[in-house]
Amino acid sequence: MCAVSLVRAQTPQSIRLAGEEWPPYLARGLPDDGLTGAMLRAVLDRLGYTATIDYFPWRRAVEVGMHDPRYAGVMPVLRTPEREKQCHFSTPLGRTSYVLAFLKDQPVRAGSLAGLRELRIGTVSGYSYSAEFDTQAAQGTLTVEEAVNDETNLRKLLFRRFPVVVIDRQVLRYLLAKPTFTPADRERIGTSDGLFRERTMHLCFRRTSVGQMQQQAFDNAAREIDLPRLEREYWRRIGYDG
Repeated sequence: MCAVSLVRAQTPQSIRLAGEEWPPYLARGLPDDGLTGAMLRAVLDRLGYTATIDYFPWRRAVEVGMHDPRYAGVMPVLRTPEREKQCHFSTPLGRTSYVLAFLKDQPVRAGSLAGLRELRIGTVSGYSYSAEFDTQAAQGTLTVEEAVNDETNLRKLLFRRFPVVVIDRQVLRYLLAKPTFTPADRERIGTSDGLFRERTMHLCFRRTSVGQMQQQAFDNAAREIDLPRLEREYWRRIGYDG
């Protein structure tokens, strides 16, 4: 990456990235900006670089990170065929696992997505959950109600605005541990897994020749780091078991 001429508004020793608050993966209030932030910084340190992360709502973060020449990219991003055409994906920087969250007095058990077709499902605008889920939601086979973030969806769930939410397991754990949710709130919410496979998260470099060189240099440096071990150590660092 040191051989790459970075775009304007980036110094020779730093890059600027766009992201959304998505704790514990990316957040200003966590050590090293969260798990993906810690992985990012470990790789960039190998290259003698630092990173500045600017936070936006998700759709704005994607727009800025992919198209604003002041930015090298956006993170954390899950791979989809559509996004493959929009940016250059880095090596994985953590994993995500989605679950269904519901109220325990109205449990939702679905063996397949077909079991959700009669329900209104809380999702976040712009998020990708799985190829099948995204397609069925776009076609209207699944009825989704989009919110700006996961915390808003949990509030709506508690107020019975819809019966089920799709949310990352660790994000759910992190949000419910916040003092803004009471012990009674936490006790009311149950989960079910099995509908969504684990997926990897990435830094999405802009789809330019510079972005491609940055991605290649980043990935070469990442091969020198034991990222799975770094992930395990980070979860322990913030008091999670991962």
